Amino acid sequence: MSSAILKNELKINRLIRSSAVFILDPRLVQDTVAIGDFPLCRLLLSNDSNYPWFILVPRRPGISELFQLEPADQLQLWQETNSLAQLLSEAFNADKLNVGALGNVVSQLHMHVIVRFRNDAAWPAPVWGKHPAQPYTGEALLAIQRRLRQVLTHGFRFEEDQA
Repeated sequence: MSSAILKNELKINRLIRSSAVFILDPRLVQDTVAIGDFPLCRLLLSNDSNYPWFILVPRRPGISELFQLEPADQLQLWQETNSLAQLLSEAFNADKLNVGALGNVVSQLHMHVIVRFRNDAAWPAPVWGKHPAQPYTGEALLAIQRRLRQVLTHGFRFEEDQA
């Protein structure tokens, strides 16, 4: 196949993706609480109070792999991930952060940023499947949101401010 045909196919695929509407995967909707938006990513909180477990989802339709993002979006995702990780590490006094994109269950591209403590329920093992999720109480969720409001001060829009 010629390079001209390949370039044309790439352009067509980009146009299809850009004309589609971003929809959050139903499993993410079910298992998380929407916190708000960075310039590229929607920020979610996993509804599991065992760990402060955040998820960044690029608001780009039809993307399941990092390499499918445009180069500028790849950089933006990495900047948002790094910024969030640093802020969470400081705000929660983390012992460690687990950061990764797996996508075996939910194929929509998303980045996990999980605050870990030496005394958390799964330490030092990965958090997946270790313990049943413990949903946040209303009070605990409000406490997390208040803490986030103190540190997410630039380039972030909170969900309740968008209504």
